[in-house]
Amino acid sequence: MKSAPDEQQPGKTRPARLYSGGERPFDPEDLVMASGRDVTPERLEVARHLIEKEGAAALERYLP
Repeated sequence: MKSAPDEQQPGKTRPARLYSGGERPFDPEDLVMASGRDVTPERLEVARHLIEKEGAAALERYLP
């Protein structure tokens, strides 16, 4: 079964789907989205620090 190509959200440059790090390296925005919170500059900064400190484990805590 073929998977549908990633759809773009109107006015956004990022794909509509959340990346978990298996498809490509994840970024701070992915980490904030995985936590279920709105993306803000403050949360992105916290996510950057978590990624630097914990690496992939920072995202894995939010994934099944």
